[in-house]
Amino acid sequence: MKKIVLNIIAIFSLLLMVNCQEDNYSFGALVAPSNLKITAEIVGVTDQAPFGDGSGKVKFITKADNAISYKYIYGDGVNETSPGGVAEHAFTTVGVNTYTVTIIASGKGGVTSNTTVDVKVLSNFSDEKSTNLLTGGTATGKKWYLAAGEKGHLGVGQNDGDAAKNYYANYYQAGPFEKSATCFYDGDYTFALVGGKIEYKHDNKGNTFFQNSYKSVGGGTNGGDDQCLPYNATGTKIVALSPSTSVVSKNPEAAKQTTGTVMNFSDGGFMGYYAGATQYEILSLTENRMVVRFVQANNTGLAWYQIFTTSPPVAADDTVYTNLVWSDEFSTDGAPDPAKWTYDLGTGSNGWGNNEAQNYTNVAKNVKVEGGNLIITAIKEASGGKEYSSARIKTQGLYDFKYGTIEMKAKMPKGAGTWPAFWSLGASAGTWPEIGEIDFMEFVGAKPTQTQSALHYPNNSGGNAKVKTTVIANADTEYHIYKTIWSPKTIRFYLDGALYFTFDNSDTSLPFHKNFFMILNVAMGGNLGGAIDPAFTQSAMIVDYVKVYQ
Repeated sequence: MKKIVLNIIAIFSLLLMVNCQEDNYSFGALVAPSNLKITAEIVGVTDQAPFGDGSGKVKFITKADNAISYKYIYGDGVNETSPGGVAEHAFTTVGVNTYTVTIIASGKGGVTSNTTVDVKVLSNFSDEKSTNLLTGGTATGKKWYLAAGEKGHLGVGQNDGDAAKNYYANYYQAGPFEKSATCFYDGDYTFALVGGKIEYKHDNKGNTFFQNSYKSVGGGTNGGDDQCLPYNATGTKIVALSPSTSVVSKNPEAAKQTTGTVMNFSDGGFMGYYAGATQYEILSLTENRMVVRFVQANNTGLAWYQIFTTSPPVAADDTVYTNLVWSDEFSTDGAPDPAKWTYDLGTGSNGWGNNEAQNYTNVAKNVKVEGGNLIITAIKEASGGKEYSSARIKTQGLYDFKYGTIEMKAKMPKGAGTWPAFWSLGASAGTWPEIGEIDFMEFVGAKPTQTQSALHYPNNSGGNAKVKTTVIANADTEYHIYKTIWSPKTIRFYLDGALYFTFDNSDTSLPFHKNFFMILNVAMGGNLGGAIDPAFTQSAMIVDYVKVYQ
């Protein structure tokens, strides 16, 4: 079947005069692209099929003087950047439809010229099976989640002509719950069938996991590690299905490797991991499991893979501990029970390794048991060469343990610069971070609406620790329960009974398979506490109880 260029070739010139100051040494003269020449070729046009072969595919070629990149806005909710100006797009609305396509040519310094062209094309593609599996066939829709417990739920591989390798994540596959310290598993993805169209809603809980070259989209700085950043993903998107034109669809074994259907998300919609893509090829799809593939927009040599299920991500660990083996309910007024607690005193090395601003004491104004509570108070006063006094108590040498449920009920201090914590260190001989650190709870007074937990171990310590925050309200005025379930398989962190962080502890080389002792303290300032409010005078962490179950 001969391909014919539809008679919609638009050729024209746009000349823009751009002021150029003599001191502009970065780009030289900023000249807008001109002589834009656009060819739109509908695939499969014949005398008998004037609007194409039903695939909805149109090939675009744009050339212009002084252009270094081109962007196509196809008019159906899908956009595409093409540095060379060549692109092929499949329009998916069934029937013969006219689309107004906008082409933006960019030159040096971001100076642009643009124009539009209309294409009238036939699409008879439909995938009723995928539509029903995605949506459940209802307007209520079906909710999907990252298959966090499955190896390869996120992966990356090559995107090229090697048919033996370009259909799976041959470069990297994430292990079960490997990204649990990030926001990656927080979101859910709902597909619904409304009025014959697939509607999509993405609840990312306010944060998105960005590929490192796209962190600027979320207000970060590109480079380094992938990162969770605040990003608004709300709003209803439209998902149009189209036939795949990927390298996978051209493989000799394509029928075994892909469904041949692509999801096209409108208005910048995406699924879970942000790498600039709005088109996702469905490699496999069943009632409760889906594997998708998408090409990184700014690096077309990379294809990413994600696996989704209809079950929320829960670590494969139902271990519970119910035998109370150690507790302190702080029922006797005076100093903390010396059979259970001892002290760290002084300023430590380099402010206890964190540039902290306090001197730790064991005097009653800084640490006491009163009225059924342990009270650790940070005070603005000259103490041990520091501007603040406070206290840090620990069970080291008195009690340590391996695995169990650890629970604290407490109120937090108030004020920017306060840094209370309930945490633990490995009891074995050795140095940090080799011995390991589990932070059951850390609170930063400058961020009163969140609390966090963290794990420090070799290659993941300090600023590179595994950290997860969660929202909290009235932390300084109401008691909250901070609970950790530490097992040989996972370490699970809860706030008031709600799980917010699961760490995969199945690697026996990790230090979290040895005994640890507990620590309670209120630090001031330092690397995490940050700047201290000049008006701060004193504030306390008030602890109702600490319990350990095994």
